[in-house]
Amino acid sequence: MPNKQPGLYPLESLRGIFKHLPQYNELGLAIVVLERSRSVLRMEYDERLVGNPDSGVLHGGVITTLLDSVSGMAVFSAIEEGASAATLDLRIDYLKPATPNKAILGEAEVYKLTKSVAFVRANAFHEGEPDKPIAHGFGSFMVGSVGFSPGTKGPKP
Repeated sequence: MPNKQPGLYPLESLRGIFKHLPQYNELGLAIVVLERSRSVLRMEYDERLVGNPDSGVLHGGVITTLLDSVSGMAVFSAIEEGASAATLDLRIDYLKPATPNKAILGEAEVYKLTKSVAFVRANAFHEGEPDKPIAHGFGSFMVGSVGFSPGTKGPKP
């Protein structure tokens, strides 16, 4: 699919904006795939993000943040340039703990887009193991209201 479609955020601009967001940098998120309505982020294992020091398993909040972030990126790749988006609802089903010392991928796809809401499904899994998910997520994102808008400072009023 072409990188630029009339009225939609240019994918290369989104790549540049997202890779400079503080939370992406703090978690070490890297863009693997950014297409229209779909994105994949990679997160390396980091001991600072461990939730259980005895097992070395990452905190569940890290997985939630990964899935929320990759979902938001998919939404922005699908909506009109200049529009804002905000997470309305995010449901995460944790299926198994993440294996210590292994990278995690988050993948998300916008499966329905209305004028005001984007519906997303997402998965977190270890690299090379998409059929063995760590977590599934489903979210809805408000489009065009108060929320983040790439290329602006702060929430859009």
